[in-house]
Amino acid sequence: MKHVRRFTPSLFLSLVHVCLVQANYAPYFFDNGARSTNGNMALLSLSEDTPVGTHVYTLNGTDPEGDPVTYGLAYEAGSRRYFSVDKNLGNVTLIEELDREKEDEIEVIVSISDGLSTVSEKVRILVMDANDESPEFINTPYIVQVPENTPSGSSIFKIEAVDKDTGSGGSITYFLQNIHANKFTIDRHSGVLRIKTGVTLDYEKSRTHFVVVVAKDGGGKLRGDNKVFSATTTVTVNVVDVQDTPPMFIGTPYYGYVYEDTLAGSEVLTVVALDGDRGNPNSIHYCIVNGDEGSFEISNTTGAISVIKSPNQLKKEVYELKVQASEVSQEGDISVYAFAMVTIRVVDLNNHPPTFYGENGPQNRFELTMYEHPPEGEILRGLKITVNDSDQGANAKFNLRLVGPGGIFRVVPQTVLNEAQVTIIVENSAAIDYEKFKVLTFKLLAIEVNTPEKFSSTADVVIRLLDTNDNVPKFSSDYYIARIPENSPGGSNVVAVTATDPDSGLWGEVKYSIYGTGADLFLIHPSTGIIYTQPWAVLDAEVNSKYNFYVKAEDTDGKYSLAEVFITVLDVNDHSPEFNENIQEKTMIIGSPVKIEAIDQDAEEPNNIVDYSIMQADPANVFDIDQSTGEIKLKSYIRSLDIIHNITKNKDCIWSLVVQAKDRGSPSFSTTAVLKIDITEETLHKGPMAAFLMQTKDNPMKALGVLAGVMGIMVLITIMISTAMFWRNKRSNKIMPVRRIIKKRQTPQPRTIRMEWLKFKRPSNAGEKFVVEDDAKSLQNENSNNNIQVAPVPPTAPLPPPPPTMAPRGDAPGWRGPTVSGSLTPKFINKQLKKRGHGSAHNALVSELKMKFEKRNAAIGEPHI
Repeated sequence: MKHVRRFTPSLFLSLVHVCLVQANYAPYFFDNGARSTNGNMALLSLSEDTPVGTHVYTLNGTDPEGDPVTYGLAYEAGSRRYFSVDKNLGNVTLIEELDREKEDEIEVIVSISDGLSTVSEKVRILVMDANDESPEFINTPYIVQVPENTPSGSSIFKIEAVDKDTGSGGSITYFLQNIHANKFTIDRHSGVLRIKTGVTLDYEKSRTHFVVVVAKDGGGKLRGDNKVFSATTTVTVNVVDVQDTPPMFIGTPYYGYVYEDTLAGSEVLTVVALDGDRGNPNSIHYCIVNGDEGSFEISNTTGAISVIKSPNQLKKEVYELKVQASEVSQEGDISVYAFAMVTIRVVDLNNHPPTFYGENGPQNRFELTMYEHPPEGEILRGLKITVNDSDQGANAKFNLRLVGPGGIFRVVPQTVLNEAQVTIIVENSAAIDYEKFKVLTFKLLAIEVNTPEKFSSTADVVIRLLDTNDNVPKFSSDYYIARIPENSPGGSNVVAVTATDPDSGLWGEVKYSIYGTGADLFLIHPSTGIIYTQPWAVLDAEVNSKYNFYVKAEDTDGKYSLAEVFITVLDVNDHSPEFNENIQEKTMIIGSPVKIEAIDQDAEEPNNIVDYSIMQADPANVFDIDQSTGEIKLKSYIRSLDIIHNITKNKDCIWSLVVQAKDRGSPSFSTTAVLKIDITEETLHKGPMAAFLMQTKDNPMKALGVLAGVMGIMVLITIMISTAMFWRNKRSNKIMPVRRIIKKRQTPQPRTIRMEWLKFKRPSNAGEKFVVEDDAKSLQNENSNNNIQVAPVPPTAPLPPPPPTMAPRGDAPGWRGPTVSGSLTPKFINKQLKKRGHGSAHNALVSELKMKFEKRNAAIGEPHI
């Protein structure tokens, strides 16, 4: 609001200057209404969950003269500052958390200033509710006293909870946890707690109930989310007892005893009854209704029953008393009552212990002889035992017990009154074993049950067992493993088996025998169980190194058991290494080794491992041999035949070596052989023909025969080609294209080779090697002369000449040669060695023939298939 000074005469002179100065108007706020976000903050409302730091409003105003304005916020003294303002922009920011439950209205003084005038206004900001409060129970804890006879459906308590929120967030509904297990229900709106319909409370069954009540608000928005809050409390319902239960006797049934020395007026026993209403019990009055016959009386207050006559005046042995217990109210009235039966027995003094009797009177030792393993449930009829207690009543009651190895026998009866015949019954037949116990000893014990003295007596029961053949011979092991060298003589011991039969006498004697497919070479001593080889048996680990059979142990009744015997024949170094028959002569190309091989027929290592060595060579220091593989090669400095010629004057370069094959057995055996090595250089012409010529240089007839065969084949091919072309040109005026000759793949014939010569098999029909086949394009000639479709049959080619007979060289060394351990005659060692029978000469010959055919086909332009 604009301030104006009052006009006075003293200011008259100053008015001269006023006419020259413009009037100043105060600034003012815009009033944009309650829903506006800028203006003077009038009627602004904020939710209490508005986060601190939020821009909540913008102060907005103007100055009539157009001067810039600034804004301000002020609070009354003692008030909390909730907002701050940017004095230039007018942006109002929340700086303190709002809580509607503490302060629902905030008064703020807003101001606007143009530098000369300031206008202030007091505005009221409303704080709106958010659902940020949980329900709270009031007047807790809740403890309710409810009489047990309260009718079902009755209300017993009202629970009240409050929620400081407004609206739905402040509304409260109630419900119970575990509603099905409760005996109570609650009104969801009023909070009234009631007993369920059809349910009653019972003090004697349950004195206290704990009811968990949940109060839940109606939910509402909190920081943009819908929130529902709840609270729980426990109501303790104490059930108050009401007199509605009759008295109850404690410790029933009741038994009492009057002994022969009991004095008149002595207390026999006491009965006890309690009011069933434990919360506020009444006193109990006792009385005897009937059955006492003037011999007993009871205390009205304590329930103690006493005998009022001496025992010798009591005419009955057992008295049945009917006792009544009545409740007496505080007014002295007898309301409800209950009954109990009391049994009183008149007994004498316990002055006789139990006693055992035999056929001739009292006896404390009983003996019996019987066979082992009687049937279970059988009675030991040889024992005549009686037990007796001369006392009467409870004093004559005692238990029988058999003390000794448990679970073998049981005694009948186990409880005796006065007297009984004692019976002992077999319970575990397997435990009655002669091999375990020759004699079984037990104590028969009789001990009183209910007497203070616990009188007792014992008797010895001795049972002597007789043996039966109830055991099978049993080996010390299920199987026996033995080893025997193969050079063991006939009758050598191998292994001893042992079987035992615990039976006595003849039943315990064991007889041994063996059987099975592997037992032919062995015998067993029937009494000692020693297994030995047949006198004529010859063991050979190379033939059979494993034997397996069964041994049988049998008693005199035919009961037996079996064990398995595994015998391993140990290899002995009894074979010398034997050279392969191809060792007689070898051809060595300088730079390539030759190999010798010897086989040792021993079964196991190291007896069958062979080492090779050169025993003698002239001149020496020319050859080396690989100890393990048998490969022989020249010394590293020998690289040509010239070096060989410098070493020896023997120009044919055939050297003899004495080689040795020695096994690693102990003792070791060895074999020597003479090996001739023909040394040659590698030729420039490599291939199968060169290899063949190298191998046949010492046997020119062999090479001549092969060349003759090749020439015959070439003649045959030439004749077939000429004949085919003649017949083809004869049928056509024009020269036909050369027909393709396709050679069938020849089925290889089995070949055998020997060291002395090569043996060729003649083909059954040499003409079958070739078939003339027209080319697909030549089936129709250019003159369309297609009348002739069948090609002429080629003429039969002559058979190749037979191979020449090759005689062995006269200077070839014999197969025998001196050895260290004897002489060696080469022979085929086994089938595996026979597979190696194709020598290097045979392989070279086959390769050479194949190459000749290929060269010949290429020369005449024929395809080779």
